[in-house]
Formats: sequence, structure tokens, C-alpha cells
Amino acid sequence: MTQNAPVVQTVDLWQTVPTSAGTLDILKGIDLEIKSGESVAIVGASGSGKTTLLGMLAGLDTPTRGQVMLQGKDITQMNEEARARLRGELVGFVFQNFQLLPALTALENVVLPLELRGTKVDIKEASDLLAQVGLQDRGQHFPKQLSGGEQQRVAIARAFAARPPILFADEPTGNLDTVTGNTIADLLFNLNAQFGTTLILVTHDPKLAARCARTYVMDSGVLQAQEIIA
Repeated sequence: MTQNAPVVQTVDLWQTVPTSAGTLDILKGIDLEIKSGESVAIVGASGSGKTTLLGMLAGLDTPTRGQVMLQGKDITQMNEEARARLRGELVGFVFQNFQLLPALTALENVVLPLELRGTKVDIKEASDLLAQVGLQDRGQHFPKQLSGGEQQRVAIARAFAARPPILFADEPTGNLDTVTGNTIADLLFNLNAQFGTTLILVTHDPKLAARCARTYVMDSGVLQAQEIIA
């Protein structure tokens, strides 16, 4: 990949689905470029297509037509196995509903991406990451023994454990109260700055979006740049 090339890029991205009334365009010709280290928010009403776009960018789904490139690699030309392998190398996730594995402890959830990638697991580094999110004494607890805010802290530590160059966050504070959500947002942006990750954030919260360097608004499948003032 050439210097200053986009780390995430889409070209004329469309997603169309059949309905009883005919076809429905969920994404409409989206062109997007995100450089390494940028923080970008995507906001919009429910059903506007923003979560669909996030899934396309992360290679979790394939578009009807158009291209998605991660670090210059066209993931729309890859099969699911190749996309999954590339996700393991390049991508971290933080979801609204945490997506922790209930049978694993907090520490085991954090090291899981490393094990799946086949990377040597450094338990001390993983423990230090849990300590950074304020859970130094909760590593041996299971998700059901943790509050929602604590589970999201584990999810953030897990997302950064493999040092991914790209982090996707889908409504990371959506299931949390305001105070806990603000704490989680602080952790997310502080760790993102520490590791120099490219952050792509989907949110309904304009204040959270305003913490990103750029904001896009998704409206009926169309993506437009917009500056949001907190």
C-alpha cells in the first residue's frame, strides 16, 4: 500500500435487497476514503443503512456491487475464508451488546482474538490491558458476574488486544446509562489515541460523534459528510 493511501475505501458501493414491493436500495453508491489513524463517525436514524455499511466495511457482508478495500486489498473479491483471515489481521470490533463469550472469563475473552489469529498470547499484556480499563481485579470473572459497563470494558480491552490497525465500533455506548457511557467513550478514545488505531464509529449520539475528527450522516442509504458541533 502506498504512503497516504486510504486504509479503508469504498467505490460506488450498493446494497440492494428484494422486497414484496420490489427492490430496496439500502446503500446507494457510497464512495468513502479513510486514512490511517483517522477517527470517523457515521450517524443516522435507525434503518438509514449505517450498520449495513459498517458490516460491509468490515467484510462481514458483501455488497450487491461496488468495492471495499482494507489497506488496499479488495475484500469484495475474496471468499469468506479469506475475508475472515484478513479481519483477524486488520480489524477489531466493539459492539453495542458486548458479544463476550459467556463460558470464558474476562481475561480469556481478551486473549481470544490472539488465539484465533495464532499469535503468541502474552497473559501479562492482556492483564495490563484489563488494568487500563479498570478491571485489574476482574480477570477471572465471567461475563454474567460483570455489570454492563464492565462487560463493555472487557470488550474494549479485547478489541485492542491484537493491536488491530482498524477498529469498528457499533453503538458502543448504546446499552449503557449516560455516566457509564461517558466513561466507556473516554476509554475507547484514549486507547485509540494510544495505539494509533483507525476508528470507525456508528452511533446515534451526536456528542459521541463529535469526538471524532470527521462525521458522516447516513440518510436513506446516502452518505454525506457533515460537521457536527457538540
